[in-house]
Amino acid sequence: MVENFIFVLMKILTNNILFKRIAVLISAIIVSSILWNTYIFFQKFKQEERIKIEILAAAQKEIANQSDLNADYNILLKIIQNNKNIPMILVDENGMISDTQNLDPVKSLNPEYLENQLTKMKAENKPIKVVYKGENKQFIYYRNSDLLNKLTYYPIALILVLFLFLGVIYMFYNSTKIAETNKLWTGMAKETAHQIGTPLSSLLGWIAILKMEKIEHQYLEEIEKDVSRLNTIANRFSKIGSIPELKKENIVPITKQAFDYLKSRSSKQISFSFIASQNEINTHLNSELYSWVIENMIKNSIDAMSGKGALTVKIETTSKKIKITVSDSGKGIPKKLYKLIFKPGFTTKKRGWGLGLSLSKRIVQDYHKGKIVVQKSEINKGTTFEILLDKA
Repeated sequence: MVENFIFVLMKILTNNILFKRIAVLISAIIVSSILWNTYIFFQKFKQEERIKIEILAAAQKEIANQSDLNADYNILLKIIQNNKNIPMILVDENGMISDTQNLDPVKSLNPEYLENQLTKMKAENKPIKVVYKGENKQFIYYRNSDLLNKLTYYPIALILVLFLFLGVIYMFYNSTKIAETNKLWTGMAKETAHQIGTPLSSLLGWIAILKMEKIEHQYLEEIEKDVSRLNTIANRFSKIGSIPELKKENIVPITKQAFDYLKSRSSKQISFSFIASQNEINTHLNSELYSWVIENMIKNSIDAMSGKGALTVKIETTSKKIKITVSDSGKGIPKKLYKLIFKPGFTTKKRGWGLGLSLSKRIVQDYHKGKIVVQKSEINKGTTFEILLDKA
């Protein structure tokens, strides 16, 4: 029985949509229950206050109608004096105020204050009529006590506490899920690096053998570049999940190297342009991970242009920042997608996992404490991505 319950509970927790629906349903039930019970309690409390005022009116009537001067009035007077919470005003049949109780004694000297209080009382509760000796009529007007008024805020406070509690649960659940996802991706990245490493070793061995054969040196150089590239990719994957080591580096040649590599392997119908305001611009970075970001940005731009257009990589500086922009003349990005494109799994391509930009954001923001954004974009005119890093 206990095992079945645990199994069902775990199934609910692992099903994100089901968990949210159940949480919303439980919250709605709790909130409805709080509001309903508070309403019932409020009405009962209000009824009790009216009963107290009716008893007080009866006591006043009894005292007024009593002709025996030697009669014991102690109980009746005690009933009247015990009302210390409910504000009330006694009005005669002509509408003139004859007495007040539990109102501010200083403010009560002001007739305007008394008229305002009387108006509020008339709006809140029906008056209680008191008839003395069948002739003189008076009316007791009263309003809810301060305690009863404060109780109206009680359900709001409870609901706020409930939502705060649910918010804490959701944040805990969400952070746990993110941690699990990060752990999974880290494991996959490291396993990928390990799997790539084995055939890489073999390829390096074959290159050494080919060098001993009479093969054109130009071909071997290109093979070596691609093998070196695979080795760089394996190193990048192995660094995912670990805190990378940042070194003071000149960002210009590192950016240019990634730019040149993709330029030589891209369509000749794309016009490539690289601009740097200075030859040496230093910052603290991990060159392998930073190159990965630049390559991702350039690849996205090439894909957006469908192999034809203009692509520009530009490096500028301010007093404290380094600004790297990657601009293309591609199909553009709708403004509503500016933030979504950095979400893991989001992609507008037919092929791809939607991880390139999300990894780029993580490398820039989490590892290098920088910023990556869509600077501007126009449909069918192009897009400019911007990376901001601190100067060294």
